Amino acid sequence: MRRALFALALPCFLAAQTDPALLHARRLLKSTLLIDGHNDLPWVIREDPKHPFDVEAYDLRKRTPGDTDLARLKAGLLGAQFWSVYVPGETKEGFAKVQLEQLDIARRMIAKYPEALELALSTADIRRARARGKVASLLGMEGGHVLENSLGALRAYYDLGARYLTLTHNVTLDWVDAALDAPKHGGLTPFGREVVREMNRLGMLVDLSHVSPDVMRDALDASAAPVIFSHSCAFALVDHPRNVPDAILGRMAGNGGVVMVTFIPAFVNRDAQAWNDGLEKAAKGVGFDADYKKLEAEYIKAHGPSPKASLKDVADHIDHVAKVAGHDHVGISSDFWGGEMPAGLEDVSKYPDLFAELIRRGWSDADLRKLAGENLMRAFGQAEAVSRRLRKERPASTATIQAMDRKP
Repeated sequence: MRRALFALALPCFLAAQTDPALLHARRLLKSTLLIDGHNDLPWVIREDPKHPFDVEAYDLRKRTPGDTDLARLKAGLLGAQFWSVYVPGETKEGFAKVQLEQLDIARRMIAKYPEALELALSTADIRRARARGKVASLLGMEGGHVLENSLGALRAYYDLGARYLTLTHNVTLDWVDAALDAPKHGGLTPFGREVVREMNRLGMLVDLSHVSPDVMRDALDASAAPVIFSHSCAFALVDHPRNVPDAILGRMAGNGGVVMVTFIPAFVNRDAQAWNDGLEKAAKGVGFDADYKKLEAEYIKAHGPSPKASLKDVADHIDHVAKVAGHDHVGISSDFWGGEMPAGLEDVSKYPDLFAELIRRGWSDADLRKLAGENLMRAFGQAEAVSRRLRKERPASTATIQAMDRKP
């Protein structure tokens, strides 16, 4: 049996070793910085069915059951990673409690592997870790609900290492509308704009994934620093509410920001989107717990598994963002989460395959380097420069939502 499997795998292995585009991609990624904007490994560790929350038991030195471990990170030639310290907006636990636990899991995970990972809090830290052969490890908060309407909490999270904040997740908050929830504000409220201003002062990247188009526009108007979309795709190709409309892509050059294209099947492939829409409709009103997983299993039994997205679908979105926003404003953000991903992008070893596809499409080395990490480093560096200026110009904001959003 083993001989038969080896015989089947050998042609694929040999083709990978001789594919000119793949060899080109690997050479390029060895000489430039590859940054991924979003990986949910800290949440995967939290939810591990055998050892929940247990950083020690989830051993990245071995092949994990998910999509991320040290050997595959090395094979993928990744240079820096924003680890998502995600908190679902639907959780029944305290938002701040869960956020602190996720920051703790992520920081302990990074500290456990000093031979491979190194905490990074700045562009200088990223370069230093890269020079040492480590994966620079940054923290990205996903969901402004964890602020509980407090700018003091925002500053505390920054001090704990968070370097971007997704303004909301899947729920509309008191100050910001979500893409997947009913809008209440028509964008950002005055307090929401103050959150953006204080993030600018701190040097925390404003992340517009998960927000409504009105919020995207308001944040671009309010932000003095480049914004990012930490894991989104092109609405023109797949009209998922989580994707970015062309009108917003067209504003990225003026802001200096970066749209980091994700691999999530429902965002990159229309058939996968339609299947997912059906699941979400069936699951409406079901909580974020085991009941949802049971319903999902029943939906798969009735309708079959989701149609498969592909690496080429992801490349199409990268091409589109580069065409509309410009090659200076596109990046990579897998959103690996331990679940189904496009064929050809199953785990963190596969980044060279995506770059090989773009090479076949005629991308230049200069544009590939921008995509890999130069664009994000430029945007992050500009955010740091804005922060240095603003910290000299004004103190920490003491604004409250009660005062700023008081109804007449």
